Amino acid sequence: MASEVQNFYKNKYVFLTGGTGFLGVAIIDKILRSSPEVGGIYLLMRPKKGKAIQERLQELTKNSVFEQLLESQSADIFKKLIPVSGDVGENFLGLSQADQAMIVENTNVVIHSAATLDFQATLRPTVNINLLGTKRVLELCTRMRNLKSMVHISSAYVNSYLTEAEEKLYPCTETAQKVVDLVDTLNDSALDELLPKLLKDHPNAYTFTKQLAEHEVNKHAAQFPCAIIRPSMITGAWKEPTPGWTISKNGPQGFLMGASKGVIRRLPVGVDLVYDYIPVDAVVNQTLVLGWYMGTNSFREVKVFHCTTSTSNPFKWRSVVDQMNDYLHKYPLKSAIWYPRLKFVSSLWVYKLASIFVHILPALVLDFILRVTGGRPMLMRLHTNVWDSLNRLEKFIFTEWKYHNPATQQLAQSLPDTDKALFNFNVAQLQWPEYFVHLTQGVRRYLNNEQPKSLDAARRKDKVLFIVDIVFQVLIFSLLGWLFTAVLGSSSSSFWLYSVGSYLLFNLL
Repeated sequence: MASEVQNFYKNKYVFLTGGTGFLGVAIIDKILRSSPEVGGIYLLMRPKKGKAIQERLQELTKNSVFEQLLESQSADIFKKLIPVSGDVGENFLGLSQADQAMIVENTNVVIHSAATLDFQATLRPTVNINLLGTKRVLELCTRMRNLKSMVHISSAYVNSYLTEAEEKLYPCTETAQKVVDLVDTLNDSALDELLPKLLKDHPNAYTFTKQLAEHEVNKHAAQFPCAIIRPSMITGAWKEPTPGWTISKNGPQGFLMGASKGVIRRLPVGVDLVYDYIPVDAVVNQTLVLGWYMGTNSFREVKVFHCTTSTSNPFKWRSVVDQMNDYLHKYPLKSAIWYPRLKFVSSLWVYKLASIFVHILPALVLDFILRVTGGRPMLMRLHTNVWDSLNRLEKFIFTEWKYHNPATQQLAQSLPDTDKALFNFNVAQLQWPEYFVHLTQGVRRYLNNEQPKSLDAARRKDKVLFIVDIVFQVLIFSLLGWLFTAVLGSSSSSFWLYSVGSYLLFNLL
């Protein structure tokens, strides 16, 4: 049977913002793999670091996400990518008159993915990118002659002040115009002082401005079909383009990257809480299906869809906690600094206490060695950044949310069988232990840049690091036993008591 979604994108032109990000490149790859007869993809790109957009496009096509695509297509497929110089942070998206005219004349589907994801960002940049950037995209949409659908990629966490959320718009505590006026009239210090009053129950400016942006989309729903998709924490690929693929260091793939190096040894996690992780390919597939779904129906109201797992396939770290170290040693790194041994702790204060001994002190020693040997010290900076980020992330680490998604489930089940296979986002089928095996391998391959052929050498090194780790622990706890015996004036027979006691106490952290 022919695919309805594939047929929809045939000869269509897609305007995509955020195309150079983790989700954006995955969307590009999927369109080119599944719908090679697409008319073209307009990529909003800004010149960066002295590089013109054509140079940035060349770099983009070398992304690892396209490896599977190039096995079945020649590099000519990238001629479908049409870069346009611009920036969502500028008026009229920074587009030239000629590019505006081209996009207005030809675009059929708009996918708005660009956003600033920095949870620490202040109000001014988040308003400019997340809120005003969305308004600028929508203003361009109103001029498009043949627009079939607009898909706005939001976030499940726009309603993170609620522990349960439905697929609907929730009222904002402020109007977009008031917030924009404040940004236009107040200086940075005044905005920083006012921010807590504006946020109210929002944890940061990111969720606040993303919620305001949703209401801007809603204002245009009567003019053209608009869908809002709310993904939760986007993680590595479930199936496409290959299981475990990722270029993102956020969330579980980031700490797996550090844990596989042996430098992240403790992780603050509630092992019995539900964590809402969503694979990137599920988000991509649902986004493209929504482009088709909205473009083939005559909706005149915004449709909201949660792209989440917390209610349809909830994940708890308890289900894989005992296997994580096995995964790290089955797929170790040749570049590992120390023997990986990851332990989950249930609170920030326990993490910070343990971190002094397992992160900070070793980082000081290893950074000193790197300086002496002419290397670049980096571990202390890494752990300092992690330490500084924990307070603002505590809500997201130890809060359990339930994002109900009946509209998403109904959409997934209503697809023709061909499209269920080609554009699968039914995460009820996902097996979490198997997923984390692939994610561990994906982190090894794509974040740590280690090819499968180096695995045997990495396993040999892992065995050596294990012996070194054991010897190191024997020396350290023997030294502690000797120090306690000497300082307390105890008999020599107490040496073993102090040594073993130190070891047992340390392992409680």
